[in-house]
Amino acid sequence: MLNSSNSLPLCLPGFEHINRYFDRQNKSKVAKILPGEYYVTKENEVITTVLGSCISVCVSDPTLGIGGMNHFMLPSGSNMDLLSDSFRYGDVAMERLVNDILRNGGDKNRLVFKAFGGGQIIKNMTSIGQRNISFLHKFMTMEGYKLAASDLGGPHPRKVMFFPLEGTVKVKRLQHMHNDTILARENRYKNELSKQEEVAGDIDLFD
Repeated sequence: MLNSSNSLPLCLPGFEHINRYFDRQNKSKVAKILPGEYYVTKENEVITTVLGSCISVCVSDPTLGIGGMNHFMLPSGSNMDLLSDSFRYGDVAMERLVNDILRNGGDKNRLVFKAFGGGQIIKNMTSIGQRNISFLHKFMTMEGYKLAASDLGGPHPRKVMFFPLEGTVKVKRLQHMHNDTILARENRYKNELSKQEEVAGDIDLFD
């Protein structure tokens, strides 16, 4: 049974489904996000995820002490056309994260962006990671944002730990550990996105 110092703080509305727990080894409160999820907090929590070809963007307003992280990729066959359904999937993933931070008091002029992932963890695999990286750079330019730090591309999966109150990030490159698990998880996510894209057709995505 957790004592009061180990108990989890209340999460912001809309994030009740996120897996949160107390990490006894590191004595920290953790929110773990999976592909397609994002999390925003004002509390002293760590947001963590493991990335293969997906991208995570950590956004924070260090002055207020609020931040969040997402975990996303574009559907298969996506292109960089700003009007394409595929581009808008990534656009929505970014906008939801930023908008929730602003909605909870963050200031757009103080936001700090850091990005990670987009690896090609299986040789000769389609460069999904590079498409995700290209999307991110295009989105950042289009919105007038800049990356304060990044660790993108390469052959390694990554474990990312984000500390929103300070806006700091720890990244560990995994030396081919858990690649099968990461690949299976991202393949399920990719297939779900492809099905959603087929159903969406010409329907606009919106919050």
